[in-house]
Amino acid sequence: MARGRRSGLVSALVAFAFVSAPVRADAPVDPDRFDTVVIDPGHGGEDEGARAHGLIEKELVLDVSQRLAAHLRRSGLRVVLTREADQRVALETRTFRANDARGDLFISVHANSAAVRSARGVETYFMALEASDADAERVAARENRAFAGEAASPAALDPLAAILGDMRSNEHLRDSDEFARLVQAQLGRVPDARSRGVRQAPFVVLMNVQMPASLVEIGFISNQEDARDLARSERRDEIAQALARAVIAFGDRYDARRGVERESSSPGGS
Repeated sequence: MARGRRSGLVSALVAFAFVSAPVRADAPVDPDRFDTVVIDPGHGGEDEGARAHGLIEKELVLDVSQRLAAHLRRSGLRVVLTREADQRVALETRTFRANDARGDLFISVHANSAAVRSARGVETYFMALEASDADAERVAARENRAFAGEAASPAALDPLAAILGDMRSNEHLRDSDEFARLVQAQLGRVPDARSRGVRQAPFVVLMNVQMPASLVEIGFISNQEDARDLARSERRDEIAQALARAVIAFGDRYDARRGVERESSSPGGS
């Protein structure tokens, strides 16, 4: 796809995401305490995501997300998953479920793929309207294609909606950056994991969630070594534990900034 056409698609998806997610006003909320995490397993149903070396992204990320949810629940947190089975979930529905839950944090879980088979490792993203580099742009374009058919709303053509939505997203930009770096640091502790760093890109699934939000790519299933590791149950749990440690560390900082004391345990050690 030409760069101009791709940019137009991203712009339309941006505007669509910004105007598509109402929030239920009567939902219970404790704005001062970190207690609710929304986990978004990427893809689902007929949208398989990447496929290589016997792995299918939609299955892999659902398994890791469910393991992460279990660790967080044992730590006393409330967890909401945007999907809990092999089903396609629309962008608007994912956003609505996150915002309706009044989440304190949103984490979207994906697995990477590249034409260059030597590419491997973990990387974490937070929201920006411009990608931080060419690789980040490629990853966002691949993940955004899952929602490409959902930008048909006339409101998607209103540039003012995108501007206002971007202003709202920026309220959580600093916290999203902080969480992404915690995630990357913890994933870097997983044995033999290769860190590809923290990046920014215009992921539409992050654009209208009204909370700090990051997207994590847990490895390249197109790479033989990463795929071999990701096929192992033990490796998936190591990743889930690393993500849980990052969530809990972020929650501790979140509460400390608000003067809230809480007890927390770090899954899989400190």
